[in-house]
Amino acid sequence: MLTDLKIENLLLIQTAEMRLGPGLNVLTGETGAGKTLLATALGLLLGERSRSGLVRPGASEALVEGAFSLPPGLSDDLADLLPEGSQELVLARRLWPDGRSRALINGRTATVGDLRELGSAVLSFHGQHEHRKLGLATFQMDVLDGAVGGGQIGLRDDAAQAHQKVREAVAHLESLSGDGGAYQREVDLLRYEVEEIERISPTASEIGSLRGERERLRRMDGLRDALTALSGLNNSDGGDSPLDALGVAGRLLETVVGVDASVDGLSSRLSEVAIELDDVSREARGLLEGLDGSPERLGEVEERLDEIERLLLKHGGSIEAVLSHAEVSAARLDEISDLDQAVSRAKKACDEALEAANGIAVKLRAGRLKAAKHLAPAVEEVLGDLALEGARFRIAVDSRPEPGPTGADTVEFLVSANAGIDPAPISESASGGEMSRILLALLSVAIEGGAGSPGKLVVFDEIDAGIGGRTAKAVGERLKALASQRQVLCITHLPQVAAGADRNFRISKGVSDGESVTTVDALVGDEVLEEMVRMLGAPDGDAAALAHARELLSGA
Repeated sequence: MLTDLKIENLLLIQTAEMRLGPGLNVLTGETGAGKTLLATALGLLLGERSRSGLVRPGASEALVEGAFSLPPGLSDDLADLLPEGSQELVLARRLWPDGRSRALINGRTATVGDLRELGSAVLSFHGQHEHRKLGLATFQMDVLDGAVGGGQIGLRDDAAQAHQKVREAVAHLESLSGDGGAYQREVDLLRYEVEEIERISPTASEIGSLRGERERLRRMDGLRDALTALSGLNNSDGGDSPLDALGVAGRLLETVVGVDASVDGLSSRLSEVAIELDDVSREARGLLEGLDGSPERLGEVEERLDEIERLLLKHGGSIEAVLSHAEVSAARLDEISDLDQAVSRAKKACDEALEAANGIAVKLRAGRLKAAKHLAPAVEEVLGDLALEGARFRIAVDSRPEPGPTGADTVEFLVSANAGIDPAPISESASGGEMSRILLALLSVAIEGGAGSPGKLVVFDEIDAGIGGRTAKAVGERLKALASQRQVLCITHLPQVAAGADRNFRISKGVSDGESVTTVDALVGDEVLEEMVRMLGAPDGDAAALAHARELLSGA
C-alpha cells in the first residue's frame, strides 16, 4: 500500500504531498490543472525513462518519492535489494534538467531496473489510453495469461527461450544444407586458418621477446659506438688513455700524502674511480666482442613478427584471441568435415528443439483454455454491473501450425454490446466508452480472482473516459467494490466516481509570483461537496448541484 507520495519541482508542481490510505483514493481537478503530472510521477517510480524538461524551470533538480508498506510475499531476489530490517519500502527518483536521473531504494542508490522490479511489485498502473490496447492481439494474450496465474508467465519465458533454440537449430541446419560451394569455401577457410595458426604457433612471451630484440637490432650501430667508446677508456694504444691520466694524478697525490687532510681524501676517491673505470671498460669490451647485429638476424626477427602480428590483426588483437579462434575453428571443422553426419545431427537438434517448444505450447494452451472458460462469463457478469446488460464476451483460443515465442496459440477477444448481434472482434465492435468498461471489467475479474499481489496499489488514470450518466454511477460502484479488497487510486473527472472515495484529493493550477504553480490538496467535509459541484459543471453555491452532490455522496 502506498502511504505517502512526495513530489518536488516536477514540471508545474513546486511541492506536493499526498497521504493515501486503504480503499478508494480519488484525484480530481480541472482539465489542464495537471492530473497527468501525477501519472508522470508514478511512472518514474515504476522505472520509466527520464527526459529533459521534467524539472521545474529554475530548479536544480526534481524529486519523486513514494513510501509503501512492505508487500507480503516479497521474493528473495527483491528482498535482497532492501537494507536488512527494513520496515517499509521507499522508492525515489531524482531528476536533473538535462534528463539524467538517479534511482533510490530506501535512501540507497539503485539501478532503474531494480526500481522497476520493486515498483511493479507494489504498484499496477493503468493509463487513460490503455483501453485502446484491447484491440491488440498481444495485449489480449497478456491479459488471458495473467488470469491463468504466475506459473503461466514462467511458461511464457520458457516458450520464448524454446523458440529461440528452434530458430538457432534451423539456422544451423540451413548453414549445412545450403549451397555446396559455400560449404566447401567454409571448410577451406577453416582448414587454412587452423593450419596457419598451428604453423606459426605464437606465444605471448615470444612476441614480447621478439619486439625487444627488434629494437636492439635496429639500434645496433648506436650500441656498437657506445661500447667502443667505453672499451677504450683503459686502452693507451696510440696515446694516453683516461685511465693513464688518472694513474699520473694518483702518483702525484702520493707525493704529498699527509700534507693536507682534504687532499688525502681526494687520493682515496681517485683510486676508487680508477678501479670502477677499469671495470666498466673491460665489461664494455667483452660486450662489444659478443655483439651480434647482423642484418640477416634483423630480417628474420621482423619476418617472424610480421607473421604473428598479421594473426593478431585477423583474429582479435591478442594471442589469447588467436588461440581461441583456432580452437573454435578446429571444432567447427571437425563438425562439418563429414557433412552427412553433421546434417543428421543438426536435423536431430531441430526435431528436439521443436518437440520441446511444442510441449511448452501444449501446457500454455491448457492454461489458456481453462482461464478463458472462467474469465469470459465473469467479465460478462461485471459488464452487466457496468450498464452493459446483455453484453456477451467471448475469448477465442485457436492453435497455430508452428509454436512461436508465446506458444502455438492466437487469442482474440470477441464482444457484442447489443442483443441480437453476434460477438465480433473487440476492435471492430466496441466504442471507446465500451472499451473502457470492458478493460475495467477484465481488471476487476483478474484482481478479484487474486491475480497479482494483494498488497499492490492499483492506479487508474481516467479509465472512465468517454462515459457518463448512469454508466458513470455503475463504474463508480465497481471501483468502490474493487477498493474494498485493495488500495485503489483513481484519477477521474466523474463526480459519480469521486462520490465513493474514501479520500479525495484535488489538483489545481494557479499563479504565484508570476509563475504557474500546480498544487495538490486533500479535501474534507464541505470541500468535497464544492469539488463535486464543480465537476457537475455548476457555479459555486448552486442549490440544485449541491443537492445532487449530496445525493451522490449519500448513495455511494
